[in-house]
Amino acid sequence: QVQLVESGGGLVQAGGSLRLSCAASGRTASTYGMGWFRQAPGKEREFVAAISWSGGSTYYADSVKGRFTISRDNAKNTVYLQMNSLKPEDTAVYYCAASSTVVVAVAASLYDYWGQGTQVTVSS
Repeated sequence: QVQLVESGGGLVQAGGSLRLSCAASGRTASTYGMGWFRQAPGKEREFVAAISWSGGSTYYADSVKGRFTISRDNAKNTVYLQMNSLKPEDTAVYYCAASSTVVVAVAASLYDYWGQGTQVTVSS
């Protein structure tokens, strides 16, 4: 079992930055592929970024490429999402997820564990 807790969300003006954190608990959490997803009101959950267990492989949605950076610190069992140049369309609840079977996964169905989410609101 892996428990995930997100933090770092909030209200920011367009062009600003936020860093989200996802703290994972569980003995093997550092061996999981990790991802960030988001869901805006009235929209489906969408993939944002993913990182392999070693941190050596990352993948981003086109909409955030060049603005967001995913990283992890396995010693702290924590995954981060640095978000720069934020836009109003980035407003959503952001979820952290862990996959025990796939190194870098885009599909939500490939993730086994999910956090409760943290709200990010970008004002124009």
